[in-house]
Amino acid sequence: MKLRHHDRYDYVPLRGRTPYAWPNGQRLAVYFALNLEHFSFGEGLGAELAPGGPQPDVLNFAWRDYGNRVGAWYLHDAFDALKLPMAALVNSAMYDYAPALVAAHRARGDEIVGHGRTNAERQGTLTEGEERALIAEATERLAKEEGRRPDGWLGPWISHSHLTPDLLAEAGYRYLLDWCMDDQPIWFRCRGGKRIMAVPYPQELNDIPAIVGRKMGAADFADTIVDQFDEMLQLSRERPLVMGVALHAYIVGQPHRLKHLRRALQHILTRQDSIWLTTPGAIARHCEALPAGIVP
Repeated sequence: MKLRHHDRYDYVPLRGRTPYAWPNGQRLAVYFALNLEHFSFGEGLGAELAPGGPQPDVLNFAWRDYGNRVGAWYLHDAFDALKLPMAALVNSAMYDYAPALVAAHRARGDEIVGHGRTNAERQGTLTEGEERALIAEATERLAKEEGRRPDGWLGPWISHSHLTPDLLAEAGYRYLLDWCMDDQPIWFRCRGGKRIMAVPYPQELNDIPAIVGRKMGAADFADTIVDQFDEMLQLSRERPLVMGVALHAYIVGQPHRLKHLRRALQHILTRQDSIWLTTPGAIARHCEALPAGIVP
């Protein structure tokens, strides 16, 4: 029996790969990604605090809207106080709904990453033409507002079709964040001889799977971040690694969760001199500049 395979990358085990280093000789790259998302009222997809009732589902829509109106600003204050960079993963609909929030990330100098049009939809269920149009529409809006095209992409709901990497590479993207199969960046093969880099994006250090999906408490989620950091810092003595933390303002922007997130951030900063605090785009650019064959 031959199992179907995506043929995007080969199996290259972590042990035995050619070692390299991040800037200043560091071995652990750490980034924080804040998802900026807007949802359709009365229809479409959306994370749920509680099982939703008939549309319009006011309870869950309002809970998500709290993130853009309040929670994200609490997070900005926390990250500003600690002088931590962020990557903003932006639905293009945010420019119509909450432009001041995206502008605040721009003012901070944060990287702006493409995140589709809205998280009320998935791109992986579309036809090739429809998915290409979605990517083009979101990209053009981000480029217009930011003055440059985004380098990276995370699909809404991490939704992929069989052609998504090809379409992103053809649209000029340098990296994608959707795959969580490694702790180092990996090159993906794309049609037409193109390629795109997969930068590790977290699925467990991610408040939607952890808190919404697995019902993890705020203190436990913060402890998970601390434990992951401590262990990855130890493991990175052998090889360069990437640790990302994925956040949503309507979840960790709630004050009772923010308290514990702040504790985890402060813990990471106790080893600031031993890590590279960065963004996924900077990670991708660093790996692109390495000699050929270093990145699998």
